[in-house]
Amino acid sequence: MFRVPDDYRRSQVAIAALFCCLGFQYATWVSRIPALKTRLDLSEAELGLLLMVCGAGAAVSFPLVAILTKRLGSRRLSVLSALALAVVLMALSVTPSYPVTLLIVFFDGVAVGCLNVAMNAQAAALEVKYQRTTMARMHATFSAGSLFAALLASGVTSFSSALPAHFGTATALVAVVVLAARPGLLTEDQKAADSSDPSVPSESSGKQGRRGLTLPTRVTIWMGLAMAFGTVTEGAMNDWSALYLKDSAGAAAELAPLGIAVVSVMMVLARLFADGWRTKWGDERIVRVGSALAGAGLAVALLAGGVVPALLGFACVGLGIAAVTPCVYVAAARQGSDALALVAAMGTTGLLAGPAVIGFIANGTSLVWGMGAVAVSALVVSACSTRIRFPSLADA
Repeated sequence: MFRVPDDYRRSQVAIAALFCCLGFQYATWVSRIPALKTRLDLSEAELGLLLMVCGAGAAVSFPLVAILTKRLGSRRLSVLSALALAVVLMALSVTPSYPVTLLIVFFDGVAVGCLNVAMNAQAAALEVKYQRTTMARMHATFSAGSLFAALLASGVTSFSSALPAHFGTATALVAVVVLAARPGLLTEDQKAADSSDPSVPSESSGKQGRRGLTLPTRVTIWMGLAMAFGTVTEGAMNDWSALYLKDSAGAAAELAPLGIAVVSVMMVLARLFADGWRTKWGDERIVRVGSALAGAGLAVALLAGGVVPALLGFACVGLGIAAVTPCVYVAAARQGSDALALVAAMGTTGLLAGPAVIGFIANGTSLVWGMGAVAVSALVVSACSTRIRFPSLADA
């Protein structure tokens, strides 16, 4: 029986800790939005702008992330950006005014962008170094971090509603976990591409120098589109599934939250098993078939109408779309840090803009048509996947 190397396990746990910390940090401050709203006396519009600023910070961080990844390496960048996110929590707990809060949250978005790219680069490098699939499990730990943050928020606020007490505890936890994980992180970054394969261009083939940004290749653009439409599907399901169940499918109010629950549970379960599927069937097939299942399943559910078909369709979305992000991140990492940063930025843009676009469609027509656009987004991912050369471990 093949024995898993101890170094692999140590690095796997260390990198997973980064994913967990990102989910934990974001869910921690988002869970206390009502307290921030009350403390700063924010209107609904001001609160909406606050959330948008965070997403904008992550979306526009692409040039900075690409440069920092080259200069610092993914190991140092992941540690520094994770510690910066811990500092953000403390800053939010004592922020004196709304303008200062906007600056803090914008900085949070930039740090999220940096950590997102760095930790995915680490995970991709781990797959290459040890010839084992692990990216999907890493993304599952992100969801676990969010769950832990929700439990901590509930526990702390039962004793004290003060933000400094909650965020101070969370800051200490993030800092301890990151510093404990640091020795296990990989010191070497994954090579941009297999130089023996001319179909996978590396960053060095770009027009800019090694320290500068390179123009994206056609394959990188296809990966960015797949990531953007994939995150549109994820984000829209989280934001609109409950409302669809209540207003369009006729579900009782107490059943409406089941939409988010079904999608979330199926995504976590799929990501726990997806690395085995990747080894057996390959990344390209997982993305192509999975996103087609998500789009077709949701479309059939919308045509059928009703609560049960909707929940079955939502399950198809969670199951089918879960592995898209991990697989595309692996493919982007093979293209180099510039490609990875651009693809991550496009994913953030899709996550930020997608739910709003669905809202505009629903407002102009109906939520059924809006959810239909989500199904189309998933099918677009399937089409994009046919234009991407997904790597196999044998390519390393």
